[in-house]
Amino acid sequence: MSKKLLECVPNFSEGNNTEIIRNITNEVKNVKGVTLLNVDPGKATNRTVVTFVGDPESVLEAAFKLIKKAAELINMETQQGEHPRMGATDVCPLIPISGITMQETIKYSELLAKKVSDELNIPTYLYEYSAKQKYRSNLAQVRSGEYEGLKNKVKDPKWQPDFGPTEFNMFKKSGATAIGARDFLIAYNINLNTTSTRRANAIAFDIREKGRIARQNNSLTGSILKDKDGNIIWKPGTLKHVKAIGWFIEEYGICQISMNLTNIHETPIHIVFDEVCKRAEKRGIRVTGSELVGLIPLKSMLDAGKYFLKKQQRSTGISENEIIKIAQTTMGLDEIQKFDANEKIIEYRIKEERNSLCDLSLTQFTQETASESPAPGGGSISAHIGALGAALTTMVANLSSHKRGWDEKWEVFSKLADKGQKYITNLEHLVDEDTNAFNAIINAFRLNENSEAEKKTKAIAIQKATLNAIKIPLQVMESSLDLMDLIEEIVEIGNPNSISDVGVAGLCARSAVLGAYLNVIINAKDYKEGKEKKKILLHAENLKSKAINKEQKIIEKTIRSIRNSS
Repeated sequence: MSKKLLECVPNFSEGNNTEIIRNITNEVKNVKGVTLLNVDPGKATNRTVVTFVGDPESVLEAAFKLIKKAAELINMETQQGEHPRMGATDVCPLIPISGITMQETIKYSELLAKKVSDELNIPTYLYEYSAKQKYRSNLAQVRSGEYEGLKNKVKDPKWQPDFGPTEFNMFKKSGATAIGARDFLIAYNINLNTTSTRRANAIAFDIREKGRIARQNNSLTGSILKDKDGNIIWKPGTLKHVKAIGWFIEEYGICQISMNLTNIHETPIHIVFDEVCKRAEKRGIRVTGSELVGLIPLKSMLDAGKYFLKKQQRSTGISENEIIKIAQTTMGLDEIQKFDANEKIIEYRIKEERNSLCDLSLTQFTQETASESPAPGGGSISAHIGALGAALTTMVANLSSHKRGWDEKWEVFSKLADKGQKYITNLEHLVDEDTNAFNAIINAFRLNENSEAEKKTKAIAIQKATLNAIKIPLQVMESSLDLMDLIEEIVEIGNPNSISDVGVAGLCARSAVLGAYLNVIINAKDYKEGKEKKKILLHAENLKSKAINKEQKIIEKTIRSIRNSS
């Protein structure tokens, strides 16, 4: 399960005073568990947009502190700006990034809105997905009348805040704040080999949700069509959740389709790119590349890469880096400026520095194992051997997918390679987890035992750590045995030129199971819960026996396949 990751993009009503901006944004910087991604002050609009991300609880803490500080430092009675606004913190959206649903995000927005109103006496309006009434979902409607109209607006039963006071004197300095859950928005530009803004706009109108004004006989010069109430009729474009316009960028000497993608789950970036390519080609124009403005979730890049790989009838069971590279090159994200995945992908941008064994080079890992330290030991090595077996299996699946004359089989092997990648990920994770489990036992034994209470606490900690040190290698056994089923399948149908590699994968998987088994039984010696220990050991014994039998079948089939192919 992926880590819960929530993004927050508050807009506060100050874009000129650098000291105020710094003091407000420092509130975010000082919250542990949150990464400040961007601060974008606008002088003309007198407004600053802040972007930060982290676990939900930390994000809510940072958002609250920002709203509180903004209310302290910004006086809406004197504030002026070009951008519509109704409060010191005008709007504070929460956006689910990974490991969290929209429903959960809505709950977090409600918690934040109530806390802001209860503790700061700031009226809060729920908008977008959080809105309790449909007419409040649109931010422009919630903000209508702006700060100047707020005094009368809160008296209107239709527009009383969801939380907080309605007496204007209580919040005349801070104004009101809109808080809500919304989809992640991607600002995305596609580059065209034309300098014609009119033609770029025509493509934008083709694809954007709003479309273009309907005219008589679909003629560009035909009279504008209206409904019975006199409202202009619009002809929708081909893509939902896309706002788009064409413009000429003097700096680049080209036209772009400038877009906001407001629901990347229903209309992902790769679909937008392909659709613009199609519409441009119909108008005799070529797409030369594209540009991401801001950040993008990892899933969006992986989905794009897999989409383009499938169009090429190529396996998607390759490394994460390779998939991202396919997306990057296909969409031409490097055309205007270098695309750095570590800077542009949210999860990579906030990736914590970790002391992971799997991040070491092969030589470093080997030497670390050979050192005087007891970890990494046999458990981590077993998991690593299993991961190598999964890697060999995945390699053969990918080679089989790409084999000349086997084009009709590419999808079968792609699915097998995807399975292999999952085993790699899981077993690599267990490499570090086994070492962490050993260290936890050592730390438990180092606890004080100066009193009876401390002795009891220490004993419990030791048993808890010991149980975990049993369960980790047990997971290695289970995962490696499951891997052997995949290995056997590929032995039977995979590229015969690489079949010996699958045989080696079988040996690796069996060694991983047996190696992890040794760690299970040695750690179980110190576990006191007899009934549970008996159950675990019986399960481990069963896994070991199955692995030995499975290995024999794999090796027999491998040798037979090698001989038959010669």
